[in-house]
Amino acid sequence: MPKTFKTRIKLGASAEDVYSALTNPFALELWTGYPAKMSTEVGSEFELWEGDICGQNLEFEPNKLVKQEWYFGEQTEKSIVTMKIFANGAEKSTLDVEQTNIPDEDFEDLTEGWRDTYLAALKQFLEEGDD
Repeated sequence: MPKTFKTRIKLGASAEDVYSALTNPFALELWTGYPAKMSTEVGSEFELWEGDICGQNLEFEPNKLVKQEWYFGEQTEKSIVTMKIFANGAEKSTLDVEQTNIPDEDFEDLTEGWRDTYLAALKQFLEEGDD
């Protein structure tokens, strides 16, 4: 049975910087370490980590929301990723992540990937130099 993953992360960066890091292909390449295919055009396809993450862009609200469908092989139910950005002052923000319809067999690897790779790399990128 498909599962849902939810998490929240506090970031020492503005909502604008978080949104840019999630949507700008050049920023994505900097923090993922791989070429990125990304556009803020609704309906466009994206690809990160050499195709490990790919899908279709569904909705954008500058500095507030990124909504995507992530592909899982032959899965018929759509796995929707919603990333909501909340400004907490000028240089702080909170990112809420929710991913629905994750295949049971992929859930453990995917949630580990969210925490240990995707969100950890994003946080490090946004907060480097804040020491």
